[in-house]
Amino acid sequence: MSIAVTHGGLTAAPVPPEPEPAKVDYLNNGHSIWSWLFTVDHKRIGILYLISISVFFVAGGTAAGIVRLNLLSSSGFIVDEDAYNRAFTAHGVMMLFFFLIPAVPAVFGNFFIPMMIGTKDLAFPKLNIASWYVFMIGAAFAIWSVLAGGIDTGWTLYPPYSTRASQSYVIPGVVGAFISGFSSIMTGLNIMVTVHKMRAPGMTWSRLPLFVWSLYATSLIQLLATPVVAITLVLIAVERAWGVGIFDPALGGDPVLFQHMFWFYSHPAVYIMILPGMGVISEVLTCFSRKNVFGYHAVAWSSVGIAVVGFLLWAHHMFVAGISFYAALLFSLLSMLVAVPSAIKVFNWTATLYRGSITFQAPMLFSLGFVVLFIIGGLTGLYLATLGTDIHLHDTYFVVAHFHFVMVGGMVMGYFAGLHYWWPKMTGRMYSDWWSRVAASIIIVGFFFTFIPQFIMGYHGMPRRYPNYPDEFQFLNVMSTAGASILGIGYLMPAVYLTLSLFFGQKSPANPWSATGLEWASPSPPTVHNFDSTPVVVCGPYEYAIGVDQMGRGLPEPPGPGGAEGPHGKVGPTGPAGPMQKETHVVG
Repeated sequence: MSIAVTHGGLTAAPVPPEPEPAKVDYLNNGHSIWSWLFTVDHKRIGILYLISISVFFVAGGTAAGIVRLNLLSSSGFIVDEDAYNRAFTAHGVMMLFFFLIPAVPAVFGNFFIPMMIGTKDLAFPKLNIASWYVFMIGAAFAIWSVLAGGIDTGWTLYPPYSTRASQSYVIPGVVGAFISGFSSIMTGLNIMVTVHKMRAPGMTWSRLPLFVWSLYATSLIQLLATPVVAITLVLIAVERAWGVGIFDPALGGDPVLFQHMFWFYSHPAVYIMILPGMGVISEVLTCFSRKNVFGYHAVAWSSVGIAVVGFLLWAHHMFVAGISFYAALLFSLLSMLVAVPSAIKVFNWTATLYRGSITFQAPMLFSLGFVVLFIIGGLTGLYLATLGTDIHLHDTYFVVAHFHFVMVGGMVMGYFAGLHYWWPKMTGRMYSDWWSRVAASIIIVGFFFTFIPQFIMGYHGMPRRYPNYPDEFQFLNVMSTAGASILGIGYLMPAVYLTLSLFFGQKSPANPWSATGLEWASPSPPTVHNFDSTPVVVCGPYEYAIGVDQMGRGLPEPPGPGGAEGPHGKVGPTGPAGPMQKETHVVG
């Protein structure tokens, strides 16, 4: 007991009050490495995926840097032709199979789908953590194949080169992609069952957030398309190991059959990558324009439309592969058709922005960059879907630029928009608003400098994947490499300020953006089971017009033009939201 001296003698000093126990959230509910490796909490599993795919993003980006540096010179600059082939293959495999495909579904889908529909976890928590282990086992095979010597076939693995001629480590890479595909199937199954069976009371299909719609459509593709590429990869390994004639014409096989099977998955895989990004953009644009989504049902069903039509146009990759003229006409028409649901999204996003009270925080800047770059990528895709122009542009740098405008300008921008939008909820910390806006601007500028020159080179006939090129293309290649350097700096900046925010960032209120979704009704970071009690949904997901969330409670003050803080540096109200509104007062 503390003793205090007074004029009357010795008296006991008052006992200081006991400090309040730390709030238990998903981050501090166990600190050992085992509590993370054996967790079944969907939020922790999302963080495990976030860390894993970040490693592959760095690895794939490093391989891309080697490719771009080598192309500074028309005769090669830092590596020989064989190492160059292995570098661009490593870039494609790492980025596609181990970053782009799992990025949003595995990170944000795992973390936020249960919170957005008002439940405590995904339908199959143990299957969820098993999916991460399966992903990491597949990744280990892929990493080993790269470190042991790499693969020189390109990420498409076309036979007979991949089955007979290549002397590189094809089978370990194929096994890695095969195993990781099961992780994609597990994640898609978990999300579909969760959305069907575990929605909160009042969460009807017409009240689902558009992010949930996009992940639902993505899960449909994952379940139906991934087994096809898994079988295809197994057949590649069987033919390479035992000489069975499946795709090799010297053994009685058909290499065009491989292309049909491979692209039947790989073109829908483009929508596995881009649809989740579209869902993120729908969430961010409506929040930072303070307007209800224009045409909610059209945007929601366009996600399903993209998923369905995406299965019908794989052969536009094969216009020069020897398919019949009439088949090529049909696939050209179907390739044009997929632009319709994509255009519906873009037009409705634009209408949502129209006359909105727009603020330009980092999530909004990344989202606007997504819209602009995705439009360019989509429009240039029409050139490749047209028979006459595709014959000229096929296998040129025009294809490389188009693909990166969709995947990097689209998907990666959507991923960064989601990361900045939900980072305060995931970590309980705010990041630097100024630096995040600078990073978004640098990434957009660097992207244009990287890939616009590639459109020009491709139009003039420079083939992709070649380490050498005519001297007339050197200026454009130097410009593209300079843009890639700017892009690399832009990607490095979020890694710095987001990491620093974990230690020095301002604590985030529960709803820093004054958004309407159920995920913002939970503390930041969320508690272990997300909600103290099951929320009851009384309205649609985007009621910004009347200022209530999905439970009918009033929203806190929206952020000012400078970020999460208002114009005077004070955070808006963070206490309990307003009283429950009657269902008749809201739309939904």
